[in-house]
Amino acid sequence: MAGTIRTGMAGWIFPEWRKGQFYPEGLKQKDELAYASRHVTAIEINSTFYQNQKPASFEAWAAQTPEDFVFTVKGHQAVTHIKRLKEVEQPVEFFFASVAALGKQLGAVCWQLPPNFKYDLDRLEAFFKLLPRDIRQALEVRSKAFATPDFVTLLKRYNVALVIADTADWPWLDQTADFTYCRLQGPPGGDHYDDAGLDLWAGRLEAMSAGKTIAGELIVPMAGKQPERDVFAYFVSTDKVRAPGNALAIQRRLRLAPAA
Repeated sequence: MAGTIRTGMAGWIFPEWRKGQFYPEGLKQKDELAYASRHVTAIEINSTFYQNQKPASFEAWAAQTPEDFVFTVKGHQAVTHIKRLKEVEQPVEFFFASVAALGKQLGAVCWQLPPNFKYDLDRLEAFFKLLPRDIRQALEVRSKAFATPDFVTLLKRYNVALVIADTADWPWLDQTADFTYCRLQGPPGGDHYDDAGLDLWAGRLEAMSAGKTIAGELIVPMAGKQPERDVFAYFVSTDKVRAPGNALAIQRRLRLAPAA
């Protein structure tokens, strides 16, 4: 037995994908989400980072996708970049009031901190206390200052998943929650994954979902038996053109069937 692995990309609207990279020729833009959700198994919504969406928008997106399809949602920049987690009770409450419209199709929320965010465990803990515990939460940091055992311990205490990014600045693979969240940005020096990279990550995702030892760098060494975990893995490299192809290729390696 193992957890469920879901793979996909960030968003579903990208002009280059209409040129034979993903969408079939002649597909109407209004039908792109329906198509994408029947070929990959999850999509990360990034537009929520820039502006809050109306509940009706989330409801409409959910209605276009299979019932077992899952979205994850990027947290609003007002919380992470503008207020920098200070005095964010109201924007956090407002954010979750709208994303709740996704219902059971809300897989997780991903909060992305700016690269220059100061290492401050007290501020992080105060923020974690505001987050609803019945919705999975992930946190992406982009500074090596956070690569400490104390930070990992805090994430585990609040069941917040440390985002696995696979970058030169953040190579660590620690799993800190009852699920795992990967935003795979391409190997150092590259902008997409070749066959060898996809083989490596297919093995890692299988190991993560099954609670097995992972080959890679860890802030805190794995100790004892690990739990099975659901895994989200998004391809978000700078070469966005190839993101759907990478997602589909790793699905084939993992023998994952898209939502029906």
